[in-house]
Amino acid sequence: MKTITITTEFIRLQDLLKLANLVETGGEAKERIQGGEATVNGEVCTMRGKKLRPGDTVIFHGTQLGVTYAD
Repeated sequence: MKTITITTEFIRLQDLLKLANLVETGGEAKERIQGGEATVNGEVCTMRGKKLRPGDTVIFHGTQLGVTYAD
């Protein structure tokens, strides 16, 4: 699992995918998320603005991502 560290309260799903370099643009993230290509905590998520916090797990095209706070 790849862990993404954030310094804010949450990160939006589309921003997580961009930060992890799994998509190149916000537009691409929007299309792929709305197409049902991402799962959050085991369920398909089509909300690109879904707020993710530490403990949430995202799977996108076989890549598993976790979220953690910076120390």
